[in-house]
Amino acid sequence: MLSLYDVPAPAKLNLFLHITGRRADGYHLLESVFMLIDWHDVLHFERTASHQISREDLSGMALPEDDLITRAARALQQATGCTQGAHIGIHKNLPAQAGMGGGSSDAATALLALNRLWGLGLSRQELQKIGLTLGADVPFFLCGHTAWVSGIGEIITPLTGSQALPEQQFIVVKPAQGLETGKIFSSDLLKRDSKPATIAVFAARHFGFGQNDLQPVAEGLQPEVKKVRNWLESFKLHATMTGSGSAVFAPLTQAIDLNSAPSTWQIKVCKNLAIHPLHGWVSDKKL
Repeated sequence: MLSLYDVPAPAKLNLFLHITGRRADGYHLLESVFMLIDWHDVLHFERTASHQISREDLSGMALPEDDLITRAARALQQATGCTQGAHIGIHKNLPAQAGMGGGSSDAATALLALNRLWGLGLSRQELQKIGLTLGADVPFFLCGHTAWVSGIGEIITPLTGSQALPEQQFIVVKPAQGLETGKIFSSDLLKRDSKPATIAVFAARHFGFGQNDLQPVAEGLQPEVKKVRNWLESFKLHATMTGSGSAVFAPLTQAIDLNSAPSTWQIKVCKNLAIHPLHGWVSDKKL
């Protein structure tokens, strides 16, 4: 039995998130930079003799009957005709409803790991095609780099070489309460007319560019988000909500007193990643 241990599924932060319009089908058009960070879930994979997919929470918590990880495994089986199976262990570190892409990252790591474990040899683009059927954020985590994301989330431009971000520490704060994405995007108060930007304009400011257009609506739905932002800004930090969840982050430019935060908040000091830890596990050959 071949096993892969301690396979990371890193979170992301949205350095900004602008809504530039809305399609006739209701999908929102966005611009954002998705940045990988070194806060991650850990997944454990074992190849099994049967074709079944099983999983367990390694901390002993109950799991739903189905989730993005099992859906990713089954989608990979269906796409390739693979008859191998796997047992997947999950150690969750990332908070839910945080806007950090934890579920999507888990699914992407499952695709990368099982593609290797089962010897399928699919390319990155082929895995991204499968990933898109699971969720709009999954292809980003398969891309392997911080990226400029546009359209409805399907247009991904990796920021590499001269466009790569400098290394930076961040403080990420997740209040106990989460947020439901649907409630934010369905709000009549949501700003949907931000002007399109460019990578060049973003690159001039990196960690101080733009805003999260979802934040005003989110703060109205969940006041704890504003409390977190105010706490970070009391230290003269530039605080922004990430994605459509309740986590707020800021570039950490000075020492702050973490003990002054409420005990119900989950706080993590982390840094950005230049590349996904599993980036080298798949090739970039074209379809």
